[in-house]
Amino acid sequence: MKRIQFIFFDAGGGHRSAATALEMVVREQRRPWEVRLVNLQEELDSLDPVRRLTGVRMQDSYNLMLKKNWTLGSPQMLRVMHSFIRVYRPAVERLWEKHWEASRPDLVVSLVPHFNRPLCSSLRRVLPESPYVTVLTDLADYPPHFWIERQTQFFICGTERAVQQARALGHAPQRIFRASGMILHPRFYEQFQLEQSVERERLGLRPGVPTGLVLFGGQGSRVMLEIVERLDRARLNVQLILLCGRNDALVSELRRRRTRIPIIIEGFTTEVPYYMRLADFFIGKPGPGSISEALAMRLPAIVECNAWTLPQERYNTEYIREKQVGLILPNFRKIAPAVAELLNSEKLDRFRKNAAKLENRAVFEIPDMLEQILKARSTAIEGNQHEPGPSLPSRISF
Repeated sequence: MKRIQFIFFDAGGGHRSAATALEMVVREQRRPWEVRLVNLQEELDSLDPVRRLTGVRMQDSYNLMLKKNWTLGSPQMLRVMHSFIRVYRPAVERLWEKHWEASRPDLVVSLVPHFNRPLCSSLRRVLPESPYVTVLTDLADYPPHFWIERQTQFFICGTERAVQQARALGHAPQRIFRASGMILHPRFYEQFQLEQSVERERLGLRPGVPTGLVLFGGQGSRVMLEIVERLDRARLNVQLILLCGRNDALVSELRRRRTRIPIIIEGFTTEVPYYMRLADFFIGKPGPGSISEALAMRLPAIVECNAWTLPQERYNTEYIREKQVGLILPNFRKIAPAVAELLNSEKLDRFRKNAAKLENRAVFEIPDMLEQILKARSTAIEGNQHEPGPSLPSRISF
């Protein structure tokens, strides 16, 4: 039984979601692995400089920033955070060396950015024979020191752009695996009968009216208020499903509003695939998870890209444009004309057809990639064991 650790954190919802989805598929495939999910934040709590200064964990301060839309200047904040990581790196590595020594994983899979250098370096010192794999949960890297580091390890990338970035940093092709997209929960692949018009009517929506699904990640965003107001004033024949995540204040404020257009308001829900099946298009921030979920459900996307957009998400808007699966706005003040353009042209059907071509099966592909890496590890160890004693290497390089 191979021991595998999936490293995640809760800065944004995508890292935990990817780890749990991958663990679920591994379990359903009955692979002979013992998978353990490890929360990076919990392991680093004793060193967290933000927690020491403010009493708030680093991941919680990030989520608050998203919730309040305090993202202007995020590239500069990112450089400050990387400075903290460099200062604390020796302590971080000592802490993780103890973790590896106690848990002895056969394979480590990181689904987090920023910390891959200290994680990999500490693993190399304690368990040099155990491969280290980074699964990018963004469509592309945002260098330097975000996802891809110059160190001996493996990468699993969901786009050709990320593959090229890994190669540009000198990583060998055999250490880079290309998945067909981002990790999605298996619920997005379930086949079941759903009468869209019946379900819309059951929820209080109009069966034949174009329906937008508005989603701004697990923390929601107050920009949803502006989107509702502008579409309500525009007199468009449209209705909205608003998924507000864990933002209870936003849910309450939206429910107090009276609108001409029909709207459905939900807080945090695990039924995102259900609501997406009731929609015709997606409105939201250009997060890799939300975009990938929407495109998997054949929903053209309307997103914005400006100075408030997180730097690691700006390529996602280029991806939407390249694949011709949505519209990019400078800000959501333009949301009404964008929805009108989408609904009053051939773009909605064309974007849907383009989304259908993407065929993202990453969550089912990645376990096979990890299996290949484990087999290579076993072959290397067996080969070394059969070598004559004097030439046996002291470390196996993965």
